[in-house]
Amino acid sequence: MRVFAESYAMIPEPNPLKTEFIKWQCRVRQMAMRENNGMPDDGIMPLLFFDFLREPLGSIITIMHKLPQYSILAELSYMAKKTFDPAQRRESATKLLAANYYQKHDQFSDNLTATFLPYSEGASKIVSEKSCILVFEAFSKRFEISCKVSQLAEKHYLYQSTIAHNQLFNPKLDPSTKILCFEPDWVKSVSLKSSLC
Repeated sequence: MRVFAESYAMIPEPNPLKTEFIKWQCRVRQMAMRENNGMPDDGIMPLLFFDFLREPLGSIITIMHKLPQYSILAELSYMAKKTFDPAQRRESATKLLAANYYQKHDQFSDNLTATFLPYSEGASKIVSEKSCILVFEAFSKRFEISCKVSQLAEKHYLYQSTIAHNQLFNPKLDPSTKILCFEPDWVKSVSLKSSLC
């Protein structure tokens, strides 16, 4: 996956849409941490389409990840182990992520992940389709992101990063949770003015 190519400086030419999207995501996620106590909103919960001729499968909660060289997995894991109190975990995580975590957009991969229940039919359908379109629409922006989809193995960096994030906000996370990766194809993706304006 590209997250590893990026971590070893094999970085392709900058893509303006990719940069615009990551900057926007950093802003909306920081706002969610500062203003919504970490609760996900439309800015990080895109509708998932297989194509625009069919109804969306539904919305998913996405996580964005720092590139491996900027990872704070050790800090996140320590926070999760420090207390069994869900409220304290959430408070600690929100403080950390609301501060400087999202300040530097170039420290983030454009690959997004989402968790699904172990026997989720939706997850199985998404994986079998192999690609989808994620539609983010909030704060006067709309992004239609065409993605390649894969299910992550437990040893994968993005799998571990997803678990570390989720354990802070969802202490009852099933150990057999499925984690899907959404890898954008920026050539097939677009940015539009939101129809919700």
